[in-house]
Amino acid sequence: MTHAADPLDLHPRRLRDAFGCFGTGVTIVTAFDPDGRAVGLTANSFTSVSLDPPLLLFCLDRRSRRAPVFQSAERFAVNVLHAGQEALSTRFARGTSEGMDGVDLVEEDGAPVLRDAMAVFSCRPHAAYDGGDHCILIGRVSRLRFEPGQDPLIYFQGRYRSVHVPE
Repeated sequence: MTHAADPLDLHPRRLRDAFGCFGTGVTIVTAFDPDGRAVGLTANSFTSVSLDPPLLLFCLDRRSRRAPVFQSAERFAVNVLHAGQEALSTRFARGTSEGMDGVDLVEEDGAPVLRDAMAVFSCRPHAAYDGGDHCILIGRVSRLRFEPGQDPLIYFQGRYRSVHVPE
């Protein structure tokens, strides 16, 4: 069933539902706060920008209480999640005060990273742009690692999904 709308009817719920028709991967972006504590947030607004130089971007909700950490971090990491990490994604999407307690982290290239992420991109900030209620943060990749044999965690139409990638 098609959900056509008047072009002026761009209600946030309708926009969210329409944007949800585009399946995305799921990431947790991590950094150290000024006191050296690891913080993280779930972001599915992640994409590659350039191979030369190696750039990526994610979008940060300006209302997030963790936004100032990422806007001032000297380094951050984008951790791509695999199937089976839904609970971790949900935990960091909610922004609860649990912090990183119980999360298996290691420090790589000056940023906290998830030990068992499907892929990790360690970055230095490159640029930031206004994106309405979000800030578009571009990072320059300084280090990466990945496990291509895992199945990715996907977010589609408001639910987690997974895709089996045969070898």
